[in-house]
Amino acid sequence: MTKGADIYLICGATGAGKSTHAEALAKQVAGVRFSIDEWMQRLHNADQPETMRFEWFYERVQRNCAQMREVAERLVELGTPAIFDCGLTNKEERDIFANWAATRDYSVALHFVDVPTETRWQRVLKRNAEQAETFQFEVTRDMFDFIEGMWEAPETAEMSALNGVRISG
Repeated sequence: MTKGADIYLICGATGAGKSTHAEALAKQVAGVRFSIDEWMQRLHNADQPETMRFEWFYERVQRNCAQMREVAERLVELGTPAIFDCGLTNKEERDIFANWAATRDYSVALHFVDVPTETRWQRVLKRNAEQAETFQFEVTRDMFDFIEGMWEAPETAEMSALNGVRISG
């Protein structure tokens, strides 16, 4: 793990354990965790259209992430690391955060929570059934498969550029 990073980016496919890892990391580095699932649940899910459209969801995710980055700037000024648990489903999404951090000269550590697909699906089923601490909304198999089709694991060059750490689970 990169010691003293200003910004931690947590990525992994659905059910990998990103939120659990991000919460533990926030405690470990005395940082503040930003969870897109929590923000979406609190700010937007009650207003979602009857027929969910990816465009509706994605536009709100982008606005929330922009606000998270703005708040994180103040945190970093105060010496507090920011931990982004925002899906970061593909390189393009991760680059938004990495480029933002680079323009501000923030140090970054990318944590890739790498878990096999079937293990992740079993975790999702368990989370749906238990509705415990990290539960924000039910993830259906269709939702899981849709995001799975979008998922792009970081390659070696990206891991190297962002001080990447692979977390196996």
